[in-house]
Amino acid sequence: MAVPRPRAPLLIRPVREPATVPPPLTGPWAPEDTRLDRADLLPLPAGGHGPEDVVVDADGRVVSGDEGGRLWWWPADAPAGTRPTLLAETGGRPLGIERDPADGGLLVCDAYRGLLRVDPAGVVHELTGTAPPVHLADNAAVASDGTVYFTDSSDRFPLSHWKRDLLEHRPNGRVLAYDRRTGRTDVVADGLYFPNGLALTPDESALMLAETATHRLLRVDLPGGRATVLTDLPAYPDNISAVGDGTYWVALPSPRLAAMERLLPHPRVRQLVALLPGAVQPRPRRYGLVALVDGAGRVLRTLHGPSGAYPMVTGVRQHGRRLWLGSLTATGVARVDLD
Repeated sequence: MAVPRPRAPLLIRPVREPATVPPPLTGPWAPEDTRLDRADLLPLPAGGHGPEDVVVDADGRVVSGDEGGRLWWWPADAPAGTRPTLLAETGGRPLGIERDPADGGLLVCDAYRGLLRVDPAGVVHELTGTAPPVHLADNAAVASDGTVYFTDSSDRFPLSHWKRDLLEHRPNGRVLAYDRRTGRTDVVADGLYFPNGLALTPDESALMLAETATHRLLRVDLPGGRATVLTDLPAYPDNISAVGDGTYWVALPSPRLAAMERLLPHPRVRQLVALLPGAVQPRPRRYGLVALVDGAGRVLRTLHGPSGAYPMVTGVRQHGRRLWLGSLTATGVARVDLD
């Protein structure tokens, strides 16, 4: 059964910010490798869309969710066009998905139910619920002691109105830690601008964090929560996944939008724009983009899809020499070879 969707505040509370100028996709960001336009598509069942994140589970199955609250799996070696098998239904909206090292199950950030655990049999267990302090659970990373760090992207707007949070441009988000031994959920860092992707460093001394609204990569020290900006990106970042060697894949749903950034010094205009129908608001560019970065935020490699054959990449995961992609808007997951 679908859980109720929360209502969003009608009016945003924007503040005046300096205008910024999106940098061009040049240098290490140049679209020289365009293999994302040639990715294999593994579709959701007819009518399904929005496989926001993707993970390969302990059994080697590729798992993703959809907008209808379902979790699906495909064999990792499935041919393009293969339809998935139903794994579980959350009744909410699955976003970030991580393997649970405790039992081979999954930990799921659900935008409308908080942090969930899906056991190997496909049974869904609610860990945090949606009462404060969890509002919009988005992406997670699991420590060796079982602690689940995850982003709570906005305490003002539900997923259905994420654009309003970006237009408001206030630090409405935070990083939380769920301790499964005590059941406590504590704040690690707050005052963040739509914190999204999250990954642990190899020594678990810090988190790599993506702020979507400010197009930045940050390092959050543990346990203190001190955040340091590593780099400013030419695109809006989403989910992050650790490769395991001190490098990280970052999903980038869209290059930055000049129209959005010109609005920053004009809070009243942004307030009006937030009331317009979604079709006439600034929209992400139809462009595929992921980047491999090191622990200092330096870009090591970028993969592009300039034609937008697989658009709005929000999830990325390396498994062997293949890269799996998720998208907030696509009709299936995608796969590309790295060699």
